[in-house]
Amino acid sequence: MKAIVLAAGYATRLYPLTKNQPKPLLEVAGKTILDHIVEKLDKVESIDEVIIVTNEKFTTHFQDWANGASYTKKLTVLNDGTTTNDNRLGAIGDIQFVSETLQLDDDVMILAGDNLFDFELTDFAQYFEEKETDCITSYHEENEAQLKRAAVVELDENQEVLSFVEKPDNPQSNYCVPAFYLYKKETLPLIKDYLEAGNNPDAPGHFVPYLIQHKPVHAYLFEGKRYDIGTLESYEQAKLEFSKK
Repeated sequence: MKAIVLAAGYATRLYPLTKNQPKPLLEVAGKTILDHIVEKLDKVESIDEVIIVTNEKFTTHFQDWANGASYTKKLTVLNDGTTTNDNRLGAIGDIQFVSETLQLDDDVMILAGDNLFDFELTDFAQYFEEKETDCITSYHEENEAQLKRAAVVELDENQEVLSFVEKPDNPQSNYCVPAFYLYKKETLPLIKDYLEAGNNPDAPGHFVPYLIQHKPVHAYLFEGKRYDIGTLESYEQAKLEFSKK
């Protein structure tokens, strides 16, 4: 299994903090967001390589981080060649870029490089092995305003995904979906098909409604907090929460 960390964005909403520093390398509770993520990836035995896909502007930053890191997994930094927020490939475009460039023939765990979370990725990987299908993650959310800002899924009694809607006006369930995915290697060609059909290449969740039309997908339900660092306010909140731990 390969892990892909999506880190090719420009985080313009966090300016000036991220004008010359990539968001995943911002510090939270004494270490970078990326270190918090890779520490959890490092525990997953089936993963043999962590691939950080970034852009031309921040490749050196991530390579310097990788050179100074000491994890058991191979660390690969991949430059997608984009230079600005206007010509970025988008998250799904970046997944396809990694797949083509490295000629991946492995199951892949995909994570956003700006999410902090309490649950263990070892549990997610075990669920994936048990289900033997593509898997997403989900958690129960009571706050309707948050549901309207997120992706929401409907699930059957076996946690198979029945529907998936990004930022719904009328959420059909209380199950939110953050950006953590596990795809079987046989699914990777569908990403290329999705993009060639002219579908949205940006947020990684946009691929899921397309995927469930072709294959069964299950949702791993996790407990604990998850922090999506998209604004200065959410970054300060994450720092506050993690400083308590």
